[in-house]
Amino acid sequence: MDLPRPRPAIAALPTYVPGARGDADRLPPVKLSSNETPYPPLPMVAAAIAGAGEVAHRYPDMFAVELHERIGAHLGLSAASVAVGGGSVAALQHVLQAYTGPGDEVIFPWRSFEAYPILTAITGATAVTVPLTSEARHDLDAMAAAVTDATRVLVLCSPNNPTGPAVRLEEFERLMATVPRRVLVVLDEAYVEFVRDAHAVDGLAALSRHPNLLIARTFSKAYGLAALRVGYVAGAEELIAPVKSCVTPFSVSAPAQVAALVSLDARDELMERVETVVAERARVADALRESGWDVPDAQGNFVWLPAGQRTGEVAHALAALEPAILVRPFAGEGMRVTIGTRDENDALLAALERL
Repeated sequence: MDLPRPRPAIAALPTYVPGARGDADRLPPVKLSSNETPYPPLPMVAAAIAGAGEVAHRYPDMFAVELHERIGAHLGLSAASVAVGGGSVAALQHVLQAYTGPGDEVIFPWRSFEAYPILTAITGATAVTVPLTSEARHDLDAMAAAVTDATRVLVLCSPNNPTGPAVRLEEFERLMATVPRRVLVVLDEAYVEFVRDAHAVDGLAALSRHPNLLIARTFSKAYGLAALRVGYVAGAEELIAPVKSCVTPFSVSAPAQVAALVSLDARDELMERVETVVAERARVADALRESGWDVPDAQGNFVWLPAGQRTGEVAHALAALEPAILVRPFAGEGMRVTIGTRDENDALLAALERL
């Protein structure tokens, strides 16, 4: 039968591979595969989510007005400088929908966040990938050199997912001085709360210096709302307005909106949890390096293990344990390992030592 066919670009899309979740017939796994926080929502956040469920028969605020206002106030920006979406991935998709199409180019580092080539292809634009350096960092000079007349958007991931290093301020400013103002630069800061590199760029502070810059952030990681899907992009009002035009109506649910609002109120308590994760990250990275792993600078809530051709073998061996230890393998390159609780991290370290 001659059935309807998708656009060639859609048929050729790479598959987004989620973190492994384990088997139902085995012990609950040590799940370090999805960059989630190991801590459940704060009681006040859980109560707000439950309360929103009592009115689930009503549509949420279509424009998430209060959330835009509160995020804007949190950042020191206007509500019109923020576009909220169903996670930072959706917000990034809306940016590319607003600014790119067939014939346009989107530059991003590789390896980096898996969604970038998918989102680019969906808009019909062409992905231009720039390899990371030998230290698993962005090569910003090479990214600047890759800009052509067709370039419309350049995406940076700081800290880089899955390898960990953050973009440094000096190299970022050098890039921004080189890239034409007509090119939109998007700084993806999904893990910004975990950054402790004193030389890392602060995207929010950079907005006032660069009118062609947007930052992307999320409530999924440090705020622990991964299941609710709420994130945003922020920048100059004139850059954000077209993005808002692309946002799917009612895409941020009522539970997600209230959870984000209450989480902003509880930010201090949530950042204490972040500090715990940062301390564990340092402990795990040091232990791995002492065991011989070449772990790059880790600035997210994860570490990168460059296992090369042994990646699949090691990940499979970890998953075969009882309980399974689940990591996120990238075939032929390495494994991203989320920082969990101290016990979970100890289980990982002990298993790698045995292997």
